[in-house]
Amino acid sequence: MPKRAIPILLALSALLHAYLGWRLLPDLPDTTAQLALSLWLGASALLCPAPLLVRLSPHGRLGDALGWTGYLAMGIFSSLFVLTLLRDLLLLAVTLLAAAGLASAPSAALRQDLALAVLALTALATLLGVFNARRLARVVEVDIPVADLPAPLRGFSIVQISDIHVGPTIKHGYLRAIVDTVNGLQPDVVAVTGDIVDGSVAYLRPHVAPLGELNARHGVYAVTGNHEYYSGAEAWVAELRRLGLRVLLNENRVLEHDGHGVLIAGVTDYSAHRFGDAHRSDPQAAIAGAPADVAVKVLLAHQPRSAPAAAAAGFDVQLSGHTHGGQFLPWNWFVPLQQPFTAGLHRLQQLWVYTSRGTGYWGPPIRFGAPSEITRLRLVPA
Repeated sequence: MPKRAIPILLALSALLHAYLGWRLLPDLPDTTAQLALSLWLGASALLCPAPLLVRLSPHGRLGDALGWTGYLAMGIFSSLFVLTLLRDLLLLAVTLLAAAGLASAPSAALRQDLALAVLALTALATLLGVFNARRLARVVEVDIPVADLPAPLRGFSIVQISDIHVGPTIKHGYLRAIVDTVNGLQPDVVAVTGDIVDGSVAYLRPHVAPLGELNARHGVYAVTGNHEYYSGAEAWVAELRRLGLRVLLNENRVLEHDGHGVLIAGVTDYSAHRFGDAHRSDPQAAIAGAPADVAVKVLLAHQPRSAPAAAAAGFDVQLSGHTHGGQFLPWNWFVPLQQPFTAGLHRLQQLWVYTSRGTGYWGPPIRFGAPSEITRLRLVPA
């Protein structure tokens, strides 16, 4: 992060936390509660920006500790901020009704009860969110209808994992459980659709090692996500290939399955050109040279917004991630502003687009209303 942005980020964090103190502290029932919240807000104002200001990966255990505390504080702050805004809107509505003679003005008891409700709901959302984020992703079954699908390809399975974000809070054990589950599904293909890591190869090499044990009949294919570029994409492409993953950079492979061809192609991340024009995402290049007689053409593209170009290039299926399904409030409100699809299976012209909610999480170890997933996609006749 540019140094000139650091004081701006710290000031913004301080102002947002000051707003919470201004709105909640006067209405808490005693000085003990006020002191506890004041201490938390002061610590949180410093912790929330910390993971964004400090490169965590070179700092070992210290970086991991800072990642855990900073990201958890960020998640708690998000819930606290949204619930405080909702409380203020409710109090405003009651005040307006009172001015119109339709209700009594908000009492001190009401203000206190709502302040305590904000704290209780924040604690509950955080506990449930951490539980949902840290447990093993569930397996989601998805059928994709394909016109004129040859009989030998009916039931052809692709297991997709995406957005694991191995880094400060996700380590070897978390990934090991994912790999074991994927292998137990005995897929024809494994697709890893980007944002695998948050950190350098030197720091995370032992933690991504389980990826080398992924197993599928026709192999394991991967594409870059935006976080690979934040973490050194060239080094990560080399490391993933060393582990045995076939990283597709605007290219394709034709798989021969019981006498019929399946095209597996992959593009670099939609925003990769910002890190070098050689990595510009290009679905047309990814399909170049594809035989005319392949039964189905599948594109791995980290971001759903690659879909219009994928449809124009002639793909039948696109597998994406990136959105995390919103992960938790309030971020799920903002995903549709950037991406055409948030989660699940959608149709764009002749193209089926499946957007995974992600197999891990980014930042706050919290998921609420957007469960993580390991996705088994099967081709079925249309």
